[in-house]
Amino acid sequence: MKIQEIAEEAAKIKANMEQVIMGKGEVIILVLTALFAGGNVLMEDIPGTGKTKLAKALAGSLNASFCRIQFTPDLLPADITGLSVYNQKTGEFVFHQGPVFTNILLADEINRATPRTQSSLLECMEEKQVTVDGKTMELEGPFFLIATQNPIETVGTYPLPEAQLDRFLMQLSMGYPTAEEEIRIMNQFLLRDSLRELQAVTKGETIVAIQEAVKQVYVHESILSYIAAIGKATRECNKLALGINTRGILALLRSCQAYAAIQGRGYIIPEDVKYLSEPVLAHRLFTYSANQRKTATGILKEILEQVPVPTEEWEKWQS
Repeated sequence: MKIQEIAEEAAKIKANMEQVIMGKGEVIILVLTALFAGGNVLMEDIPGTGKTKLAKALAGSLNASFCRIQFTPDLLPADITGLSVYNQKTGEFVFHQGPVFTNILLADEINRATPRTQSSLLECMEEKQVTVDGKTMELEGPFFLIATQNPIETVGTYPLPEAQLDRFLMQLSMGYPTAEEEIRIMNQFLLRDSLRELQAVTKGETIVAIQEAVKQVYVHESILSYIAAIGKATRECNKLALGINTRGILALLRSCQAYAAIQGRGYIIPEDVKYLSEPVLAHRLFTYSANQRKTATGILKEILEQVPVPTEEWEKWQS
């Protein structure tokens, strides 16, 4: 698939989703970037900002299967992955697939489930497969997990450990709409639910092809050095208890490739790296502050200002 075709597919999906999710074009592009890069997204925001509708609008636009799991303290790993049930007629155990066997999976309020249940998602997030009773089953592509958590209510929740946060390619936030956007939303939903009328504009097979195609986006050696320098700076920063690991570096690289393709470019530019550093890297940083996300974002901005941008070599290559 050509780069221009990827950009056209992204624009088509974005326009379709904006019939339901208004005023959040930037968030939609970042979600598509994560999807095209083959990653997963953690949405941390207050209830009622459109996280579930975003996941449903994405699934509806792709003509893909969609499942939603409401995470609660009594949820078990088998409720997610599925389990083997004994069939008395045949005398054999038959595996019943869980909701994880889908294309778009919404893990709603993921931090309300126990760590044991949360860990049942790790394999499917990283390896795109599920192992039950010693048998490994591949998940049909594309597989895309959107997990949500509420940053306000902490009673009865189990914070995600760093190892699990690291499995998410990006952490995003919807945020409140502007007054004008909210008026548009009210008018839109006054007489009808546009989500029910949403029509698919592409297929799951196309997304799988895109995920393979973005790997061919060219990365100049100076860009690789720039990304590595950012990672090194986080590890050496005395304000951070934990810097970026190799998985985070690779996540930033793949995200930049997908984002460049969405923009219609067959190569990454330094601005792509700077723009995607916060959503891709901030949740992977471990600070000494109680306000983890806000502090990590501030420190990351300081690091990005200090790490030299490869302007000279980049301009030379472009010319």
